[in-house]
Amino acid sequence: MESSPSGTLTRASIHATGELQAWTSGNLGIIRLNRPQALNAMTVGMVTAMDRVLQDWASADTVGSVLLLGAGDRGLCAGGDIRAIAAGTDVQAMEFWTAEYALNARVAHFPKPYVALMDGMVMGGGVGVSGHAGIRIATERTQAAMPEVRIGFSPDCAGSLLLARAPGELGTHLALTAGTMTGADAVLCGFADYFVPSASLPALCAALETGEPEQTVAAFAVEPPPAPLAGQREWIDECYAGSDVQEILARLDSHASPEAAAAARDIRAMAPFSLAVALAGVRAAAAEPVLEKVLERDLVMAERMIARPDFREGVRARLLDRDAPRWQPASLAEVAAADVAWTLAL
Repeated sequence: MESSPSGTLTRASIHATGELQAWTSGNLGIIRLNRPQALNAMTVGMVTAMDRVLQDWASADTVGSVLLLGAGDRGLCAGGDIRAIAAGTDVQAMEFWTAEYALNARVAHFPKPYVALMDGMVMGGGVGVSGHAGIRIATERTQAAMPEVRIGFSPDCAGSLLLARAPGELGTHLALTAGTMTGADAVLCGFADYFVPSASLPALCAALETGEPEQTVAAFAVEPPPAPLAGQREWIDECYAGSDVQEILARLDSHASPEAAAAARDIRAMAPFSLAVALAGVRAAAAEPVLEKVLERDLVMAERMIARPDFREGVRARLLDRDAPRWQPASLAEVAAADVAWTLAL
């Protein structure tokens, strides 16, 4: 054991690893994602270790609450280790996603206060381990997104449920454009509960070792600055209604707002099949907003999407070779509604 900055004794979890650090300090259990060189992208080993830590701490009398944070100064987590998933077999990919979605459910139903510091970049699987937490903190450095349509996949980790709960059609806009939220946007869209300046985070973490979590966080929270998305609600709500991506694009094209034109350009750069699946997924989550149902659908979607060529092509083009992806099908007009429904088991 050793002392924390606040002077209390710390004890490492038996499940901790070099990449998934976990220890208790005071009555606080702290989990730190520790792959800063990869923006804390999660491997299956990290997911498994975190799940075991949370299982232990759920019943431990010495742990009153949990804090999740990321190592380094770039962000909490960029998601799953997509490069490794794409390089592996379909079976290995499903092992990762099965473990990841089970972890997302454990986070959502954790029986003690679970505080997530969504500072810096928080994307995909990073949203999965933070966006379903009981107490979610954004900062002025937050860059949160579910950008899966960029790489030939679709929002998973029950991200479609969070997107569906955003005001109006903001979630649809974010899903189809792979758009990034500021910290203020994250609060507006329901991805975060509090806005705390990043300079206050060290003091907040120390205070959480002994303080009641909700009250402690509230004491450090400030009013968020104006959310950029708030001023765009009118055209977003008007253009993104409905369940057909081509119709949405037609509305965006005909709208006078330059932001609408930019959104249309962004959408056209994404994988057509992924766009249709993402929209259907958000609409399905809105119709049945039950976390377990959404995660079950995500697992089916992941298995069926990994068997298609777009995911590995998207990773190759976007993350490795940095060139134009060759999507299959190449256009929205070629996307079959029956294939979309089958992919989501709708």
